[in-house]
This record gives sequence, structure tokens and C-alpha cells, in this order.
Amino acid sequence: MASYLLQVGYTPEAWEAMVRNPQDRSAAIKAPVEKLGGRVERFWLSFGDYDVIGVIEMPDSVSAAAFSMAIAAGGACRAVRTTPLLSSSEGMEAMKKAANCGYKPVTQTAKAGG
Repeated sequence: MASYLLQVGYTPEAWEAMVRNPQDRSAAIKAPVEKLGGRVERFWLSFGDYDVIGVIEMPDSVSAAAFSMAIAAGGACRAVRTTPLLSSSEGMEAMKKAANCGYKPVTQTAKAGG
């Protein structure tokens, strides 16, 4: 399964509801993630642009996108960002493929004076 970084920023209304009635939202997302074939790894409250940071595992990018869309459509979040994560070995594999894919930057293909 692929890992994804999930970053969520709540609306002021959502914060008001949670301050009135504190709740662990990581528990609330477990069932939907599992229904999509995934697994919740871990979640943290954070400071800055996003209020919650989490890592989930999903079977594919379509399932990850579906979960992200469901969160965004709920209306309690002002921002939802889902970022695919590569393991170190996947990163190394990508670097090796990049080295041999044949891409030439514009600086190597441009002709002088032309």
C-alpha cells in the first residue's frame, strides 16, 4: 500500500464545535479510510497552516483522492492537502529511472545564437 501525508485546516466553525465538545478526529476517520481499503497510521494536532497532520496508507491514488474529496466536501475544513509519500527505496528507484529516461533540460538542447 502507498503512504500519503494528509494535512487538514479546520474552519473556525469546526474549531468552535470541537472546543465545545472535544473529540479525537483521528478516530472519526478510521472507518472511512478502512472502507476505502486503507489504514490510518498516525495523526497529530499541529500549529501553522494546517491544524492536523496525519499519515494514512491507501491501496491506490484513486482511493486517496476519494478520501480527500470526502473530507473537503464535508465543509468543516478550510484546506485539505494529500501528498503521496515515497519510501527511501522507492525514491532511489525513481532517481535511477530519472537518470535514464532521456529528458534533456532546455539548457542542453538550446543552440547558441539561435
